[in-house]
Amino acid sequence: MSQKVLLAVVGPTAIGKTSLGILLAKHFQTEIVSADSRQFFKEMEIGTAVPSPSELKEAPHHFIQHKSIFEPYSVGDFEREAMELLETLFQKHNIVVMVGGSGLYVDAVVNGLDEFPEVDPKIRASLDHRLQEEGLESLQNELKRRDPEYYNVVDLDNPHRLIRALEVCISSNVPYSSFLGHNRPARPFKTLYIGLEAPRNIVYERINARVDLMMESGLLEEVTKLHAHKALNALQTVGYKELFEYIDGHCTLEFAVSEIKKNTRRFAKRQLTWLRKNEGILWVEYDAEPNKMIEQITNRLKTVTHA
Repeated sequence: MSQKVLLAVVGPTAIGKTSLGILLAKHFQTEIVSADSRQFFKEMEIGTAVPSPSELKEAPHHFIQHKSIFEPYSVGDFEREAMELLETLFQKHNIVVMVGGSGLYVDAVVNGLDEFPEVDPKIRASLDHRLQEEGLESLQNELKRRDPEYYNVVDLDNPHRLIRALEVCISSNVPYSSFLGHNRPARPFKTLYIGLEAPRNIVYERINARVDLMMESGLLEEVTKLHAHKALNALQTVGYKELFEYIDGHCTLEFAVSEIKKNTRRFAKRQLTWLRKNEGILWVEYDAEPNKMIEQITNRLKTVTHA
């Protein structure tokens, strides 16, 4: 096969993307590029469900805990570094696997980033101040009013994403979503999206079980060590901010854990909303036999490479 292909493994959180990525990397004798923005940071391990040491040994992984929470790191930085890495990997392999928990980051590599108008820094400062004074819900409501389409797919618990969308809405006076999908650069590879799917109740059960396992594995201890840095953007993520609330005495531990489960389920729902818009995804049952998965994917690959 002379055509270079990126296999992008996607799906809701806790569905089994890491395992499928390793299965594909071993089958095609290739390497894995992680596009899960929660797993980039070395100080965050339990709460981001990074692959275990044994999983990391099964196939070469890239972009796992390669940054510090103290380093600013944007989707633009990731796109640039990932494209440089892919250029190198495609010299050795016809197929490379990308495993993505963050739809924005996967799409940045597959399609390139959108171009947005310049924003007056005063707007960002005003929104930062509003976040501190009025809280996250105020920004969520403002985005729902200005751009309901993006509101339905964005991670509503991520203040950085909300502020970015709102500053574009306010400065341009048009919805942030209207800038998405334009002027995309050509890529030197084809992409096959592979989505893992399961009934919603199964997804939710897996999420709840994973959160319980994280707590048993020492998530509270991990979060406690990071408490002094809770204002950092990297730590504005599910599993950390709820436990910061507990550590600060605002709720019980039981309530914090129930909030982690609830917010993770909401995150999974938004992930699926984002993914369902992509009609090119090959959906695979999460519990299908590995050989059947490989057969499905190999069959679809033939159509991708001959397109």
